[in-house]
Amino acid sequence: MGLTQYRKMRDFEKTAEPSGSKATRAAKAAAAKKEKAAAAANTRSFVIQKHDASHLHYDFRLELGGVLKSWAVPKGPSLDPSVKRLAMEVEDHPLDYASFEGSIPKGEYGGGDVIVWDRGEWISSKTPEADLKKGRLEFELKGEKLAGKWILVRTGRPSKKPQWLLMKRTDAAAIATSKYDVTEELPGSVKTGALLPRDEGASAGAAGAGTKKKAAAKSTAKVAKSSAKAAAKVSPKASAKASSSTKKKAPVSKKKSEKFPGFIKPQLAKLSEVAPGGGDWVHEIKFDGYRAVTTFEDGKVRMFTRSG
Repeated sequence: MGLTQYRKMRDFEKTAEPSGSKATRAAKAAAAKKEKAAAAANTRSFVIQKHDASHLHYDFRLELGGVLKSWAVPKGPSLDPSVKRLAMEVEDHPLDYASFEGSIPKGEYGGGDVIVWDRGEWISSKTPEADLKKGRLEFELKGEKLAGKWILVRTGRPSKKPQWLLMKRTDAAAIATSKYDVTEELPGSVKTGALLPRDEGASAGAAGAGTKKKAAAKSTAKVAKSSAKAAAKVSPKASAKASSSTKKKAPVSKKKSEKFPGFIKPQLAKLSEVAPGGGDWVHEIKFDGYRAVTTFEDGKVRMFTRSG
């Protein structure tokens, strides 16, 4: 496909995206040498960019033939082998696009914010170009977030842009979405750690909810103070009588040793653009990492992940 279509669709006077046309003869020779070595080892670079354009999607790019072969994946990749993700084939991108992170001006093609969501190496068969042409490309990813074996299959459905399906193969890196959704758990950039503004909105919403929570707490404290004043007006004699009556009627409780609980699934934070209001909600910033529950029983410490 080459980069003709890519350059035709962009005004590089307005966008900071790389044009891919400034490579010197020496740079081109170095790139050709790199491609030759990559072909011999069947190992090349890949990048996935999270792109908040007219619709949020993930741009999946594989280095091949001196360019980045590219697909737009609306829902992003899934580590669940039972999930098939639509991948729309788009124009080839220059190799230096792999490090692009920033904002494309509104009104320009693909206008919106871009972060480098994942990057690494992909390992192909000995004939990736032929496999791609046939519409069935099997490969392995070694990224910072994604790993293991994957497959891209062209559907053959009539469309302006060729439609493919991106699927995870069953292996050690596979995991059910119900247990772990990689796009939700790891939303940030592997290059800078930055979040898209839409993801940062969830944190801002949590901060706003904190203000509402403080207001609710003040209201509760005010009610409690009023109740205390009302209680103080009750005569000591009546109060003592009520206390005595309560003591007589109170049943004697017999404590029973409760069985130590088994696995308790950790609570998970959920991203939201707008935080719910009211004093019944607790909000926190959603950090990348693992949720775990720690137990201490009979001098032994155990830690449980979300899957047990």
